[in-house]
Amino acid sequence: MTRPGPADRPAGADPLTLVVGVHLVLAHDGAVLLGQRRNTSYANGLWHLPAGHMEPGETVTRSMAREAAEELGISIAEDDLELVHTLHHLDTDDGRSRLQLFFRPTRYDGRVRNAEPHKCAELHWWPLDRLPAGIVPYTAHALAEITRGKALSTDGWPT
Repeated sequence: MTRPGPADRPAGADPLTLVVGVHLVLAHDGAVLLGQRRNTSYANGLWHLPAGHMEPGETVTRSMAREAAEELGISIAEDDLELVHTLHHLDTDDGRSRLQLFFRPTRYDGRVRNAEPHKCAELHWWPLDRLPAGIVPYTAHALAEITRGKALSTDGWPT
């Protein structure tokens, strides 16, 4: 019996190409913090959670803490990150499978600010029941699932 090769797998199904994204869900009084992306190759001009990708040698919590510091200027201890949602997303633009992890901090130090104005036009608190029209689609999907209390979802995969 032979093992299936890359040609036998649908686009995005190869676990070796799985990309892991980390997203920070800062919510307060029914609103969530979003940033409007600027000068980016992906979703330029759209609203998105503070987010990034894991770098080699990082744990997911270390990656999230690093991204929070880089983008918002806040410090979050890894133990203060709570995983609130996992999204297995098939990116229809490039066909790659992405595991998107959404974390809520139980506490953080510092004042939230736009620490990357070259990548973020502005930060804004949006009511969870009135998100902006120009939001990254998988972000809106994940926030709706989080609001419903769902810990896991998929998006972009053929039905």
